[in-house]
Amino acid sequence: MKINLKSILLAVVGIFCVGVGLSFVNNAMLGNDSIGILYDGIRNTANLTTAQLGTASNIANYGLALVLFFIGRRYINIGTLIYILPYGFFVNLGTNIYNYLALPETIFIRILVAIIGFLMIYLGLGIYIATDIGVEPFTGLVMLIKDKLKKEYASVKIVFDLILVTIGVLLGGKFGIMTLITAFSAGPIIQFFSKKVTGILNRQMSHI
Repeated sequence: MKINLKSILLAVVGIFCVGVGLSFVNNAMLGNDSIGILYDGIRNTANLTTAQLGTASNIANYGLALVLFFIGRRYINIGTLIYILPYGFFVNLGTNIYNYLALPETIFIRILVAIIGFLMIYLGLGIYIATDIGVEPFTGLVMLIKDKLKKEYASVKIVFDLILVTIGVLLGGKFGIMTLITAFSAGPIIQFFSKKVTGILNRQMSHI
């Protein structure tokens, strides 16, 4: 897709889903995915509240974007900025939405919230990938490492995620059963959503 108003708006919708989904998962307290654990660890280390998870995500994303700017500038583009600028706000917004709902803290509700949160993350990433306007900082770093080491993306991604989980846990991030489940489910589900959204966009473009 060309980078135009439509693709940017669609990307923002995807980022909104990822941000709100992450906050739901974090509030369910059943374990985050690899990046979510790192955010939560940074939040814990910086003595930020749960409602300030978006601030912690900004610290990570802006810091990583700065690193890429100096050592891997070709992995940063307009899509990277579109991703990180509203992301922290959407995460904090998701926490506010969760608190407003005032859901019962039963295990059933927590599992349901976690599942909804992860599906929102996967759908959001699928939409963002389908717009094809760039990559977010963490994917940019994986691509940089892959190219430097001349390794396959999948193998680098697995090791990278394990490192993120380790760092996040050491910093106090939430590790749980959902962390293990997402390690095996994230890739296929994100790919499924991405293909579906891409197919819809291609059909729309064919009618223009």
